[in-house]
Amino acid sequence: MSQTTKLVVCLLALSLFSGLAFAATEPADTLKVDYFANANTSDPDGTLRITNAGTSGGNLCAAIYVYDPNQELSECCSCLITPNGLQTLSVNTNLTKNPLTGATLTTGSIRIVSSAASGSSCPLPYIGKVTPTAGLRAWTTHIQSSSAITETASQDATLSSSELTALENACYAVYLVGSGSGQCTCGTGE
Repeated sequence: MSQTTKLVVCLLALSLFSGLAFAATEPADTLKVDYFANANTSDPDGTLRITNAGTSGGNLCAAIYVYDPNQELSECCSCLITPNGLQTLSVNTNLTKNPLTGATLTTGSIRIVSSAASGSSCPLPYIGKVTPTAGLRAWTTHIQSSSAITETASQDATLSSSELTALENACYAVYLVGSGSGQCTCGTGE
């Protein structure tokens, strides 16, 4: 093998391994996805619990986006979570009580973006306000029926820049046209 070929192979291997090392440090827990079912019915209320693992070194915001079954954003908000803090949100009271369209949600999906806080506050989760920062963990109770209730960890998903832009733009539209509707609330804890 010629010296040039060896050099090219070594450079390719080095760039591949450095790329893998970089990818390994890319936060896998910046976007969480989950669902809710049987909300606002005679069945028990579901609960979303979010904690800050403390790995970011400071406060984090949970930028929360609640979608109806037709993939339309119904509510959005941003909740402060301190290191090792726990935020507990009711699906009925905090996440689906104030829908943009006024239609009562019974099923839908939830997106949570782990984002940097601005000191001890969270900016509204729209256009340019969300700075993805890993460190949040989330769990949701799933109400299948009054006798079938489970709690599972929210699933990690890859947060692309186009997904973040779509979430931020949809939330901005909700805040522009909602006149207060479409804004979820943060529940209890910190």
